[in-house]
Amino acid sequence: MGLETMALLILGIVVFLGIHLTRIVAPGFRDATVAKLGEQRWKGLYSLASFAALVVLVYGYANAPIVDLYYPPVWTAHLTLTLMLLAMIVLVASLLPAGHIAARAKHPMVLSVKIWAFAHLLANGDLRSVLLFGSFLAWGVVVRISLKRRERAGDLKPRPFVSARYDLLAIVIGAIVWGLFIARLHALLIGVPPIVM
Repeated sequence: MGLETMALLILGIVVFLGIHLTRIVAPGFRDATVAKLGEQRWKGLYSLASFAALVVLVYGYANAPIVDLYYPPVWTAHLTLTLMLLAMIVLVASLLPAGHIAARAKHPMVLSVKIWAFAHLLANGDLRSVLLFGSFLAWGVVVRISLKRRERAGDLKPRPFVSARYDLLAIVIGAIVWGLFIARLHALLIGVPPIVM
């Protein structure tokens, strides 16, 4: 069971991140498929495949054997909590019209994923966590480099700044979501409380 679930985790990671690297590794395939199926059908298939891969990934991670590679110091858990507050704020900023946070980050969703992955690598030293969070961190780095190149080529324009009030909203909503995850959601959704009393 252990090897099978670890294989499912790896399969889920490869397929999920592979789907989200299509524009980078196979732009011709993406463009040809969009031209053939249409934008809406492509998005539908993309979303369906992403969801299926995510289900496999989550199942694999939840059931994979815990093989410790290193033992993070206790203080890294506190640093992880702090970094996750930042990740939540940046994530919310990515979903709102651009304030200073989104404008300075340029690609706040990607930055949020990188912070999330790095923070969890600090606090988790087991093989399944290193595979999962290390892969997502690497994905974030690759995507950020690609987006920067597209900006330089003029293929992509950053979102224009709208108002600083969206920074305030991002901070407030991000802090609330972060608090809910610490208090209940992380244990409910992930099965592990972020703070062990």
